[in-house]
Amino acid sequence: MSRRYLMCRPTYFAVDYAINPWMDPTAPVDAERAVAQWTTLYELYLSLGHTVDLIDPVPGLPDMVFAANGATVVDGRVYGAQFRHPERADEGPAYLEWFARNGFDVHAAKNVNEGEGDLLLAGSVILAGTGLRTEHAAHAEAQELFGRPVITLQLVDPRYYHLDTALTVLEHTGTAGNVAYYPGAFSPGSQEVLRRLYPDAVLATAEDAAVLGLNAVSDGHRVVLPSAATRLARELASKGFQPVPVDVSELHKAGGGPKCCTLEVRGVTGPERSGGAGHQETQDSGQGTDERSEEGS
Repeated sequence: MSRRYLMCRPTYFAVDYAINPWMDPTAPVDAERAVAQWTTLYELYLSLGHTVDLIDPVPGLPDMVFAANGATVVDGRVYGAQFRHPERADEGPAYLEWFARNGFDVHAAKNVNEGEGDLLLAGSVILAGTGLRTEHAAHAEAQELFGRPVITLQLVDPRYYHLDTALTVLEHTGTAGNVAYYPGAFSPGSQEVLRRLYPDAVLATAEDAAVLGLNAVSDGHRVVLPSAATRLARELASKGFQPVPVDVSELHKAGGGPKCCTLEVRGVTGPERSGGAGHQETQDSGQGTDERSEEGS
């Protein structure tokens, strides 16, 4: 199924601060390699028939590449992000302004939330992470905005600081779809909730989780995931999914993977895009406002 995504080229990618356990400002980062890996991911989405919009990267915001954190978009409504750490605070308004400029129904957040990092649509419900970044009060705010049941899940391991590092929505059939997840990232009560909701879930191992294998993007059949997650890829294939590995090792140095780089745009109220075309708001240099479309291979 064709999906629409929003991405941000990592023009200014760096690890200048540490706000999660993966980040080490003293370790070398290859910005050119990060751009190359991101470009491969972008082109992969086009080849799979998806539509990709691009937002301009902003100087001084090295984590803006992680577009999933910028907002949550459900039924054409945009719930803006409000970041916990001041280093990322300006990303929320930048993403909200992009959606407003492109004709979406935008809503600024009153409570700390980090977009699809912690708010994942699964079937007709929203799975919502808390405990490390997003405030519990944001779950209620999202439920009021989207009018969908929100199910709170408590994260307890700082390595899996966002829900999308510990859980992947694989499909949207039924009330709550189906998922893959790493039980050790969740509190005992949240593990029980997940077992009740998803008796047929794909369970990831500690090794899968440690390479951010669950920071993946599924269109219901094809699952784009870090190439290092080889065991998880085999498990997904055994369940009838098509794993699509991609190398995101440089972006992993900031705690990100394919999903972190990918904000899904659902129920579009802004300008429609035909499936299979990658729509760019900016040139590849990240400068200017040259709008163009590029056919996926």
